[in-house]
Amino acid sequence: MEWRASHILVKEKGLADDLRKRLKTGGKFAELAKEFSTCPSGSKSGDLGWFGPGKMVKAFEDAVKRLGHGSLSPVVKTQFGYHIIKKTGQKE
Repeated sequence: MEWRASHILVKEKGLADDLRKRLKTGGKFAELAKEFSTCPSGSKSGDLGWFGPGKMVKAFEDAVKRLGHGSLSPVVKTQFGYHIIKKTGQKE
């Protein structure tokens, strides 16, 4: 199994909560990722490409597995900060 996802990574939970609200009310994921994400993937609209089991930290991978295609995760905390994840693909 492989997944494809984009994410926005920030250091503060409050900012992550605010960005998720903006996304739920019509904000553009790619634009917000470019503007706010602290991950280098931000320059690619948050796109992380394809990855398989064990390639991401457990909390991140678990969140991606639970998402339907195109849906947004709740705010996910890892040692890197707070993520908002959008699942963009899945293949066997």
